[in-house]
Order: sequence, then structure tokens, then C-alpha cells
Amino acid sequence: MNSGAECVWPVGAVLGEGPMWSAGDSTLWFVDIKGRRLHAFNESTGKTRSFVTPETAAFVFRHALGGLLCGLRSGLYRFDPEAGQFDRIVQVDAARPANRLNDGYVDAHGRLWFGTMDDGECEPTGVLYRFAHQRLDAMDAGYVITNGPAMSPDGRILYHVDTQKRCVYAFDVDGQGVPSGKRLFITVTEPDVYPDGPAVDSEGNVWIAMFGGWGVRCYSPQGELLRRIDVPVAQCTKAAFGGEGLRTLYITTASVGLTDAQRLRQPLAGGLFRASVEVAGLASNEFAG
Repeated sequence: MNSGAECVWPVGAVLGEGPMWSAGDSTLWFVDIKGRRLHAFNESTGKTRSFVTPETAAFVFRHALGGLLCGLRSGLYRFDPEAGQFDRIVQVDAARPANRLNDGYVDAHGRLWFGTMDDGECEPTGVLYRFAHQRLDAMDAGYVITNGPAMSPDGRILYHVDTQKRCVYAFDVDGQGVPSGKRLFITVTEPDVYPDGPAVDSEGNVWIAMFGGWGVRCYSPQGELLRRIDVPVAQCTKAAFGGEGLRTLYITTASVGLTDAQRLRQPLAGGLFRASVEVAGLASNEFAG
């Protein structure tokens, strides 16, 4: 089944990423990695806000102590939107200055999972990390471009994307948050189409934005393709559930690397899109601190 998405904010992001729904104020937060911006779209009013980030941005989540948790190039920061202030929590990959943070997820226990990657997209220096109780632990390594992760509704399966290899892995996760049993979930075989950021719905289906694939694809927990959402932009980067009943799928996109001719054909590249879905998503979790 195919359906389309509408553009709700033609913001023209260079590399839009990391959408996160904040139900309390009906706001969809997301970042523009290369544009060094943190954006907020209020679904109820249509009002938008944007903040300049001191480094390239990666993701954003609600913080239990107030404000937001932001992943920037060099590490994790707490952000106060009212004061516009970023305070560093922990530095990441200090020994790998060519690396930057890229995409993340907060699980039901308030633990942050996120990846790093080579900013030049060449070296396999990317690491999958877990950050909880002020402790940073490496969970997996050897990635050029990490994306995700995301988890099943029961928190027992973690999905993580190796974008350059065009595959998505699944891990088992125990009660202590330790992943094991890494295995292939799906592989994307079409030329110039790369799996990007994933999200999981309440039935355990995995929604994956396709960079170069003009949309988002939904896979069953068994890896069967169930549905496509078409987007009039080639470079889709990540999806997140929001809106009433979590039945709206928000989609970030990118304009990075497009030629002048491609930009003419894709005037909404870098915009924020949304589509209605039948199966409700999972609520975004709050970082426990």
C-alpha cells in the first residue's frame, strides 16, 4: 500500500534529522545537522521556532530535569529553550576528532542510545553507544554511518542501521540494557537507496526513511515490506510518530548534495512532512538524566 505525505514546513534544511514529538505542547522538534539548527513545529498553531546550535546537531529529546537533551558534534548537551543555553553533559569520541554524533533513541527506562560516525563518511570509526546513570558504554562498533536505533514495543529488540552497507540489524536486549545476538533484519538492494532513521509503531512494525528512496517504508517484525509512504523529496532521513493518538508520521528530509537541476525538481527538499497512519506509534521517551 502506497500513500503520500504533505509538507507542513518548507524549512529547507540542509540535513534534517532526529524528529521527536513532545505531546505536552504538541510540538515536533527536529534538527538540521549541517545547517546547525534546532527547529520546533507546533502542530496546533503552526508556529515555528528555530535555534542556532554551537556545533552540528544530531538529535533532541526531552530531559527529565527540564529542557532538552541534545546531541551535538562533540557530545551530549542539556539545552534550555527559554535561555537559549547549551550546557555540556559529556564529551564523546574525543580521540576521534573526525567523528560526530548522528541519530539517537531514548528507551522506556530513560537510557539514551546513539551512534557516532565519520563526518567524511569514509572510515568505519562509528560506534553505537548507550548512556545511562552518567556512564557511557560502547555497545557495537565498525560503522561508517550509524542511524537509529529504535526498539520494539516490549523493549526486547533493538534495531540499528548501517546506512553505508544498506542494511538494518536487530539485537536482543536483556533487562539490564545489554544487546546481543546481532543479526540482519533487512537489506536494501535498489541502487542509490540507503536506509536512514527508523521508528517503531505500537504493533512492532519498523518504519525506515529511505535516503535516495523518495519516501518511508514500513516493515513487519519479520522484515516483510508492508507499506510505503511517498514523499516528493528523494532524501528522506527519519520518521517519528506524533499528533493525536500518535497516528501522524512526521518525516524529515535533506537538500544536501542536490544539483541545481535536482533542486528545481524538488523545491520542498529539506522540508518537514507528515502523513496519516492507521497503526498508532510509540510515544517518545524522556531522558532520565
